[in-house]
Amino acid sequence: MTEGSVFLSLGSNSGNRADLLKAARAEIARQAGVILKESGIYETEPWGNTDQPLFLNQVLQISTALDETELLDKILSIEKKLGRERGRVRWLERTMDIDILFYASRISHLPGLMLPHPELQKRRFILVPLAEIAGTFKHPVLNKSISELLMECDDPLTVSRI
Repeated sequence: MTEGSVFLSLGSNSGNRADLLKAARAEIARQAGVILKESGIYETEPWGNTDQPLFLNQVLQISTALDETELLDKILSIEKKLGRERGRVRWLERTMDIDILFYASRISHLPGLMLPHPELQKRRFILVPLAEIAGTFKHPVLNKSISELLMECDDPLTVSRI
């Protein structure tokens, strides 16, 4: 993976989920970088708070000239443009959720951003589409491939390709 190559997770469970994913991809391509790879789209059970609608999730690999904080700012702006309202309560319905999973192999602990994403190895809705496009990529902290992390993941929630 080249420097500046990033994996993003997209998720939506409010509004027209498929259209929102499409709009997020377009905005990412316009504002954040070139989309190199796209996973399929998966319908997934909600994680954390299960009393909400099902999500559509997808993982993208992009190439960007932005640094981590600039990219985070763009992503937050895109989420807001697509109707995301951030509050104090986690894991609520949302029109768009975009997470930076990996920024190359960087390990960072910045305000509002930890890289790699600290919970990705626990979440099947991230690992399944990520393994589809980057199964051999090694997690720089856990030193395991995405495929290995998926095999070890004990998340029982359903992830179905649509």
